[in-house]
Amino acid sequence: MSTFSRFSRLLRLTQSAVHTNRPIVIRNNIRIQNNNLRANTVILSRFQSTSAEPKEDDYHSIIKDTEKPAGETTKHDFQAETKMLLDIVARSLYSDKEVFVRELISNASDALEKFRYTLLADSEAIQKFKNADRKLEIHISTNKQNRTLTIQDTGIGMTKDEMISNLGVIARSGSKAFLEQLKSKKESDNIGNIIGQFGVGFYSAFMVAEKVEVYSKAATDEQGYRWSSDGTGTYEIQPAEGVQYGTKIVIHLKVDCREFSDGDTVKNIIQKYSNFVGSPIYLNGKRENIIQPLWLSDPKTITPQQHGEFYRYISNSYDLPRYTLHYKTDVPLSIHALLYFPEGKPGLFEMSRDTDSGIALYSRKILIKHRTDNILPKWLRFVKGVVDSEDIPLNLSRELLQNSVLIKKVQNVLTSRILKFLNDEKKKKPDEYEKFYTDYGLFLKEGIIVNHDQNQKVLFIKNNEINRKYNLVNHKLHSLNHKLHSLISHHRS
Repeated sequence: MSTFSRFSRLLRLTQSAVHTNRPIVIRNNIRIQNNNLRANTVILSRFQSTSAEPKEDDYHSIIKDTEKPAGETTKHDFQAETKMLLDIVARSLYSDKEVFVRELISNASDALEKFRYTLLADSEAIQKFKNADRKLEIHISTNKQNRTLTIQDTGIGMTKDEMISNLGVIARSGSKAFLEQLKSKKESDNIGNIIGQFGVGFYSAFMVAEKVEVYSKAATDEQGYRWSSDGTGTYEIQPAEGVQYGTKIVIHLKVDCREFSDGDTVKNIIQKYSNFVGSPIYLNGKRENIIQPLWLSDPKTITPQQHGEFYRYISNSYDLPRYTLHYKTDVPLSIHALLYFPEGKPGLFEMSRDTDSGIALYSRKILIKHRTDNILPKWLRFVKGVVDSEDIPLNLSRELLQNSVLIKKVQNVLTSRILKFLNDEKKKKPDEYEKFYTDYGLFLKEGIIVNHDQNQKVLFIKNNEINRKYNLVNHKLHSLNHKLHSLISHHRS
C-alpha cells in the first residue's frame, strides 16, 4: 500500500473517530500517538475536497496589500529560446485571451494539490511546514481603477531557486516534474488532480499584461520573494516582506485588456472553464465554484434532482433528462462520461447536421472545449453531457485535440456503450423506449446510413422495435384467424 493510500485511509478512520468517539484500530503498522491524534486529525481533515456550499452572505478573502520589496534586486535574462517561445505564447499560441484565467487557476490548483499530497505522504511535513493547518483555497480579486487582476493561492509556494527554475524557464512544467518524481516512487496513481503538463500556462498572462508580479513564500521557508517581468526578455527577483504562504500573482493589464479587471467578466470565465476545480475559488470575497462534478461521483449517490439540475446546467435547457448514462472505464483509455438523452422532442435546428455537438470535453475537471464534435458521431448530436479524460491528447494550448487514432478510439468506445445502453433500455422498458424511438428514431436511422462501424448495432436497435410491433400484430391476426375458424366450424356443425 502506497504512502498516499495509507494516509488517505488514515484520514477516513480519524474522521470516523471524531464523529463516533470510538477507539480506532489501525493496521498495516500505522501507529499514532494518542496525544497527537487530535492535532493531526484537525490538520489532515482540511485537505479533503471542500464541497460544502457557502452561505449567500459569506464574504471571505485573503488578498491583502501587505507585500513590500526588501533587499537587493537581482536581474536575470530569459534564455534566447525562452524569449522566442514567450513571444509565441503571448501572441499566437492561444486562440482566446480569456483562457489565461483558466491557466492561472489551474496552476493555483496544482500548488494546492502538491501541498495536500506532501502533507499526506510525509508524516513529518506537519512539523516542517509553516502554518500547516491553513485552508487550501484560491482567491481572485479585480480592480478596475488600478486595472489589475490578482490571483492568490495558499498552496506549496516557491523558494527563490524554484522561482528561477519554474518562472524563468518557459516550457518547464513544475507540475510535470512533480508527476515524474512520483512516478519514480510508483505513487502516481493517487495524484489525478494535478493539471499542468506543458509549463506554458503561466506565460499566457503576458497576452493581457503590461507587467506581471509574483509574490511567493514556500511552505518550508521563512523568507518571501517577489518576481516581476514585463515579458520583454528579463525578469527581476528580490526578497519581500509581508508575503503570505503560497503564491500571489498580480497582473497589471494592458489598456485594451482592461475588461479582465471587471468582476462579472472574470466570473463568467471561471464558470465557463474552472467551475469544477476541486478547491474553493473565491472572487472578490464570494465563493464561485459551488457546482460539483457529478461525472466523478458514485452513480449510486446521485439523486434524480441532482441529475436534473446538472443536465439543465450543462445543456442550457429547461427540460429533464429522459435517460441518464453514467459511464466509467480505464481500458483502453481512462474515460469518465455523464451523458443525457433529452426528454423533449428535438427542434428543427437539432435535426440539422450542422448543429453543434452537445458534449463538453474536460480534462481533470478543466474545460477544454464546450462543444466537441469528434467525441461522438454526428448522428448522436442529440446526446448532451460531459466527457472527462486525462488520456485525450491535447495541443500545447490545451484547446485542440491531437492524435486522431486515439480520439477515434474514444468515439468508438462511447458509441458502443450508448448503443448497448439503448438496447438494454429497450428490453427493460419497451414502452418508454418506443416513445424515445418515436422522437429520436430519425437520428438512429441516420446512424445506420453513415456509421459503417456500428451500423449493425444501430440496425439491431431499430429492427428489434419493428419486429416487436410486427410480432404483436401477427399475434393479434393469428388470434383473430383462430376465432374465425372456430366460428366457421361451429356454423357448419
